[in-house]
Amino acid sequence: MSELEARGIRVAAISVDSPDASRNLRAKRGYTYTFLSDPDAAVIKRYDLLHPKAGPDEHDIARPAEFLLDPSGTVRWVNLTESFWIRATPEQLLQGTNALR
Repeated sequence: MSELEARGIRVAAISVDSPDASRNLRAKRGYTYTFLSDPDAAVIKRYDLLHPKAGPDEHDIARPAEFLLDPSGTVRWVNLTESFWIRATPEQLLQGTNALR
């Protein structure tokens, strides 16, 4: 996180979870970055990341993904996976920041 912040990167997570659920997860895990709640999946659908009925009790969830956007909001780097457990490594994210320059 410190290296991303040193490069001017602001991190935000977006999920279909309620604000309370996100707040609880942040507290439990000690995350310091912003969590955004998208219970209607409006933003998630906009990025074509909806994984219908893949969550507990067949609730819709977002596909795992990481995006790097430039200051104008243009997507410059994307990492998409099919597995909830697979995410971009810190090294991949740092390398992806080169696309923002």
